[in-house]
Amino acid sequence: MLTMGLMPMLPALAQATATESGPGLIAQIQGALVNALAWVDSLGLIAPVAFIVLYVVVTVAFIPASVVTLGAGIVFGVVKGSLYVFIGAMLGATAAFLVGRYIARDWVSKKVASNEKFKAIDEAIAREGRKIIFLIRLSPAFPFNFLNYALGLTKVSLKDYVLGTTGIIPGTIMYVYLGSLAGNLATLGAGETPSNPTITWTIRIIAFIATVAVTVYVTRIARKALKESVPDVSDENGEAISAQ
Repeated sequence: MLTMGLMPMLPALAQATATESGPGLIAQIQGALVNALAWVDSLGLIAPVAFIVLYVVVTVAFIPASVVTLGAGIVFGVVKGSLYVFIGAMLGATAAFLVGRYIARDWVSKKVASNEKFKAIDEAIAREGRKIIFLIRLSPAFPFNFLNYALGLTKVSLKDYVLGTTGIIPGTIMYVYLGSLAGNLATLGAGETPSNPTITWTIRIIAFIATVAVTVYVTRIARKALKESVPDVSDENGEAISAQ
């Protein structure tokens, strides 16, 4: 019962604390996550399970998971790391979606009210949920943790939400690969982010294409909805005039 009572408070507490404390707290959180990854690395056979649980907690708690994603490449390698991140992210995203829909709905509604990007895609999601969610998951222009909760307010079904969220796969693999270049967790702990020009530009290109695709697709759906909702009227000559 205590856990259920705290669930709606996790994103609010995480965001409020981060806002008040600024970069200093973010650095502390990243350091704590690196220590958690080191602990996971020491667990042997149960390390994958511990990592997935860590990822779920981080996602639901509204904490940026980039350090954990990069760390997966160091601890598990590219293939296994990508798999474990994907499982953890999917479980965490699904949990946050359900919290946003059934438990923390009021808090999420207040946050969504001031987000213009979400307003723009809300109607499109109601019509083409799976496709829109897949596209926005490809683009970092739409924040992962925020969407997990915000999408719980839409009419999209849980099935379409889960299927659409598989759009995180390309980005997951690329970031885990970048993490594997670091070589050890100490590099992440020092705040150094591994880089590879090819991978970095690939991520940027995919993000750009996905963002453009979302914009175009949402616009088309909006126009279609307008034509369907606004009845034809006649001009003075009796000719039908349709909404354009």
